[in-house]
Amino acid sequence: MKRIVLVSGSSNPGLSKQISEHLDVPLVDPQFVRFANGEIFCEIEKNVRGADVFIIQSTITPVNDNMMELLIAIDALKRASAASITAVIPHYGYSRQDRKVMPRTPITSKLVADIITVAGATRVITMDLHAGQIQGFFNIPFDNIYASPILLKYIREELFTKNTVCVSPDAGGMERVRHYAKKLGCDLAMIDKRRVGKNVAKAMNIIGDVEGKECIIIDDMVDTAGTLIEACKALKKNGATKVYCCTTHPVFSNPALDRIEAAEELDRIIVTDTIPLVERGKKISKIKVLSTSDLLSKAIHRTFNHDSVSSLFI
Repeated sequence: MKRIVLVSGSSNPGLSKQISEHLDVPLVDPQFVRFANGEIFCEIEKNVRGADVFIIQSTITPVNDNMMELLIAIDALKRASAASITAVIPHYGYSRQDRKVMPRTPITSKLVADIITVAGATRVITMDLHAGQIQGFFNIPFDNIYASPILLKYIREELFTKNTVCVSPDAGGMERVRHYAKKLGCDLAMIDKRRVGKNVAKAMNIIGDVEGKECIIIDDMVDTAGTLIEACKALKKNGATKVYCCTTHPVFSNPALDRIEAAEELDRIIVTDTIPLVERGKKISKIKVLSTSDLLSKAIHRTFNHDSVSSLFI
């Protein structure tokens, strides 16, 4: 008889609990112990022999600690004779290092794919990969779930007007923004930006008509929010009446929260809970958090039952 086991990592316990409630499956909390020298030990306090195990862990700050927790837990599950081990990684760390941009640099996304596979994962489920080609780095089944159904529902109910324009923050995001614009039946625009350093970008030109429009910037993640605030300023300077942002992963490295709170040009930013907000972020009124638990629960349930996952977002 098939048996499902849900294992929660330590990076996003709130999301894991919500998924457990949606599926009506008890949550197993592995016991992680850190030794004095920083090494991590893990013990799974439940019999998983022959079970289909789903371990939920976002590889978020501190990225390397959370990555090692995931790998060690996968190894523990493999040695405990789990029938299958699906790594549910709502936010896939190192996803921006997906190609060589300069000589003698690594492709760390591929390295992460290799070590997750070698650790013993038999499938990976993630949400809104920064670069789609990362799926090809794996030699095991890989499902990239899109957050667009969640964000589009909110946009239609709370933000959309006849003057709405979807905006891509750069050329690389045009495919994503085109999808949103098509679903909403609205125009789109793009910001021509120049990256002048690591985590530093400068908005140069606006391609498209934004004058008198309500703009919604669509992106997969916001890190330090420097690019976002530059984009908001450029849009307002070119006549936009309101500027919103919809993003899946609120990385929000310092000084992102300071910038978001201080930016008069940004009216609201809508994010999901793939990365939990720190307490200060929860107190900033212009940040709205949407839950991904229902969508991820359905993906887990369909994977367990060998049903279609792509029908969730197509």
